[in-house]
Amino acid sequence: MAAVTGSALVSESARLRSRGAATWAAAVSHPMVAAIGDGTLPHATFRFYFEQNIQYLHEYVRAIALTIAAAPDRTAQAVLARFLGQITETEIPANIAFLTRLGGSASSLPPALAVTSGYAGHLLAAAGSGNMAVALAALLPCQWSYGEIGQRLAAGGLPGDPVYADWIGMFAGDGYDELVQASTGLLDQHARDVDRTATAAAFDRATEFELAFWEMAYTGGAAAPGNAALS
Repeated sequence: MAAVTGSALVSESARLRSRGAATWAAAVSHPMVAAIGDGTLPHATFRFYFEQNIQYLHEYVRAIALTIAAAPDRTAQAVLARFLGQITETEIPANIAFLTRLGGSASSLPPALAVTSGYAGHLLAAAGSGNMAVALAALLPCQWSYGEIGQRLAAGGLPGDPVYADWIGMFAGDGYDELVQASTGLLDQHARDVDRTATAAAFDRATEFELAFWEMAYTGGAAAPGNAALS
């Protein structure tokens, strides 16, 4: 159900994206994202990112599975199953492969840091609410922002470093964009007016965690201003 703003119909995904525009922009244009795009990010920094992201993605899978359990019909289940497959069949194996290419090992990961654990906890709490719209609102900032990052960086030309070029390519394709559209469409179809406060809270916090995760990875886990409340 589209949310009504003035005389125009605004989809729930558009409403959520608009209200969190400043944080969203800071996340998708973070200095680490820019350094990936131009190929100047130190490999050690990217390795650190994957060490945390692999752990986050395993919890992301659990959150998607809980969301599938809350799906009201087979159509919703089918979209969410594709979402789940993207993570389990493509992104987790790719993250492990990237980590190996960068000299790390998925069998000896360091402990999850506070932002990683906090973000996972937020997703699991939202997904465990039994409300599919709220769960999707928490899950979407990750999927949606990576699609935007991939397309934006690819449009600027792929860097010469194959690690960064391959990572960008994973998110820049039409297939990934189509899945994002299916996921946002599912939220738009099932969000009710009564859900609007909860979906906004779930989406806003997840967007804040996206920004905090990039900052955590970029600084090697050092505390960053504004991130303490997310830990």
